[in-house]
Amino acid sequence: MVLEIVAGMITGSMALLADGWHMATHVLALGLSALAYTLSQRWHRHSPMRNRFTWGTWKIEILAGFASSLFLFGVAGAMAVESLQAWWQPRTIHFQEALWVALIGLIVNLLSAWWLHGGHDHNHSHSHHHEHHHDLNLRAAYLHVVTDAATSVLAIMALLAGWFWGWAWFDPLAGLVGAAVIAVWSVGLVRDTARVLLDAEHPKGLIEEIRGTIENDHTHIVDLHVWRIGQNAYSVALALETSQPCSPAHYREQLAEHEEIQHLMIEVNPL
Repeated sequence: MVLEIVAGMITGSMALLADGWHMATHVLALGLSALAYTLSQRWHRHSPMRNRFTWGTWKIEILAGFASSLFLFGVAGAMAVESLQAWWQPRTIHFQEALWVALIGLIVNLLSAWWLHGGHDHNHSHSHHHEHHHDLNLRAAYLHVVTDAATSVLAIMALLAGWFWGWAWFDPLAGLVGAAVIAVWSVGLVRDTARVLLDAEHPKGLIEEIRGTIENDHTHIVDLHVWRIGQNAYSVALALETSQPCSPAHYREQLAEHEEIQHLMIEVNPL
């Protein structure tokens, strides 16, 4: 990060400087992700704090992912403004020197992405067959590193084009393209984390299986709510009407195979 910022200022490369500042903002974002894990684990173990959270501390991590994605969107906007300024006011660029620094930045980012992706895949391997719900906080951290790698690639392309063909305009263009890509990725992450925070997720596979298990010719579900309360954990509230009423324990036993249902509320109404 420091190397790219200093080298970008010395060589005059907008693409390299933008990549360095882009990486600097991600230091803050990655720190936010790490803080979320620390607080989540600490408060989960600490009894007085744990009791303040109805469904546990998992959403602290989701909140961090949401904040991180908003921050990422702001970075995209700043990169776009800087690139446009460099386009309107061209500057002398020392392409060869900047290129070596950009290559070092790319290697660092690829190694970081590879390391984080190991944890990313680990979370996928433990997901239920209904949906692949991965750790959105880790996804935010991983996304920051991947976008850093993408901007490094764009910087290298711009510097090569300027060095070999004299295309100085490619440098700010690379910054604009990188900003657009980052904006698209950040919007996707905002959408995913916001759905969890607003309890707007709809695990359709699980809902259909609950209906398929409970409903028959004599029993119908009249009200069903399913919302996510953990990495792969759900709370379910259902009300049913039946002409052959059984105890709530009977219906709990029917749904026992769904280990992801951590909290189940059942209301039985005879017809």
